[in-house]
Amino acid sequence: MTHHPPPADDLFDVAVIGAGVVGCAVARRFTLHGAKVAVLERGTDILSGASKANSAILHTGFDAPEQSLELACMQSGYEEYLGIAHGMNLGLLETGAMVVAWTPEELARLDAIEAQARANGVTDVSRMTPAEVLQREPHINPRAMGGLLVPREHVIDPWSAPLAYITQAVQNGARLLRNAEVLRATDTGSEWHLSTPHHDVRARFVINCAGLYGDHVEQRLLGTSSFNILPRKGQFVVFDKAASSLLRTILLPVPTERTKGVVLTRTAFGNVLVGPTAQEQTDRDHAALDEATLQALIRKAGELVPGLDRMPVTATYAGLRPATESKAYRVQLDLARRYLLVGGIRSTGLTAALGLATHAFALYAGAQAPHFPIERPMRPLMPNLCEHRPRAWQAPGASPIVCHCELVTEDEITAAMESDVPAGDFGGLRRRTRVCMGRCQGFYCGARVAAMTAGHLANALACEEVEHDAY
Repeated sequence: MTHHPPPADDLFDVAVIGAGVVGCAVARRFTLHGAKVAVLERGTDILSGASKANSAILHTGFDAPEQSLELACMQSGYEEYLGIAHGMNLGLLETGAMVVAWTPEELARLDAIEAQARANGVTDVSRMTPAEVLQREPHINPRAMGGLLVPREHVIDPWSAPLAYITQAVQNGARLLRNAEVLRATDTGSEWHLSTPHHDVRARFVINCAGLYGDHVEQRLLGTSSFNILPRKGQFVVFDKAASSLLRTILLPVPTERTKGVVLTRTAFGNVLVGPTAQEQTDRDHAALDEATLQALIRKAGELVPGLDRMPVTATYAGLRPATESKAYRVQLDLARRYLLVGGIRSTGLTAALGLATHAFALYAGAQAPHFPIERPMRPLMPNLCEHRPRAWQAPGASPIVCHCELVTEDEITAAMESDVPAGDFGGLRRRTRVCMGRCQGFYCGARVAAMTAGHLANALACEEVEHDAY
């Protein structure tokens, strides 16, 4: 392996390891505060690990552990997302959520959930009678015994948001390195030397946002790891867009000690999603689909909203969450070695990412020389992929549509390959445009997409070879 040392002056203030949603948010926050940032991602594109598969819910923190870092970061992240969404053209589908009780035991537990929500500062929750549940959701199974309405739980586009974060970082001077797994690390006492397959990176400070490989990265950096990743697989089923007429609100189960359970929700892209399941495994790279589990999810959705049992399934996918021995976030600062761990971020990471980034910078700023925030930072305007807002194909003079299932135009595909953070592989192209993600899963448009992207992407464009990582 040949390493090419950077120029002598190419010393970064911070190296962020991992370009999942948390790493992207951290890179953005540190860059905007004036730090010179490098982001090292082992995959061929951002969001190539745990962040590529989630339920896309913007959480209020109503059921988070009281006075926890998770709660603080979720609520901080929620508010910051709302504050930047309009300026960056990020999607928000206002749905609200209901925690629905289906048994007397679950109904009795709603009191504690409501009390916890109010203790967490989510004071706009309200109890619902069976009649009120049915009035809000007329297609729901009438066996519902009551519910708790959480009006500010909403749905977002789970991929455009982190793409916006890293894009803003890059536009303002951050450097994104892909195919850059950290293989070796040396601490000289004043700076870190990080070796990757194609780059040697020098940085004064390292932030570990490596997700599913966070413990391995810490081992390579420090010689030991303070935690162990225990991958937890979640499988999802996506119903056809016609299903969205049957559901208005996110339907949440009464959680158990082990899991928040299976959620039924609309997506920002016009579908209905059910999942995730929770199954621990040792494999950190592959989340295999299981037919029996998928059929159970379909049956569950049909039990909650009976009309869904007649709806076709558009897609299925699975993702891995970086669970650890503890439910709590693993955020630890080692000041002597200029190292910060931001690990163990599971299902709430999409919401908490911006809050975690702010918290990480506060820890860093208390120990390092000050930086000077960028006075007039560049701000990207993201293309809209949300079904409830105007799309590119609807604009006057729009380029021809390539993917008719998801109404993706030629210009959208070209822009995704030519942007400040271009798609690095086919999965990344799909997440940036939704091409090949509809009913036919690329059967009709795959050849055209392959021709348009020839030589631009890291992997082949055979749609059947793509891991089930998106909806």
